[in-house]
Amino acid sequence: MKCDIKSLYICVLDMERAISFYEAFFEQKVAVKDNVYSIFDINGFRFGLFAFEKMKEKHSFGNNCLPSVSVESVNIFNQKLKGLKIVFPATKIGENWVAEFEDSEGNHIELTTPIDEWCSTI
Repeated sequence: MKCDIKSLYICVLDMERAISFYEAFFEQKVAVKDNVYSIFDINGFRFGLFAFEKMKEKHSFGNNCLPSVSVESVNIFNQKLKGLKIVFPATKIGENWVAEFEDSEGNHIELTTPIDEWCSTI
């Protein structure tokens, strides 16, 4: 069996607030803007925002599903984490720096970057 994962979505309470948060974080505009399901195209991967309450669904926020975003350098890694609520501090795991932050809606998001051999501390 060949299997591909091409998208995921996270639940949001306030679509406009979530779109603003992720437009700033991803440094790009939302590709599809909708009051129930909005989509960011991240290099061909669909990152969705789902306004679950509009569809009368239940949801609990936290770290039960952790989208992981990778950036190319420690400098960008540190820049992206600045000012965010950190729920797992930057830690060396394998050959990467790994941290988790809380988004505007209460979801936990993982951020990673390769450890630069010239910069082994954050």
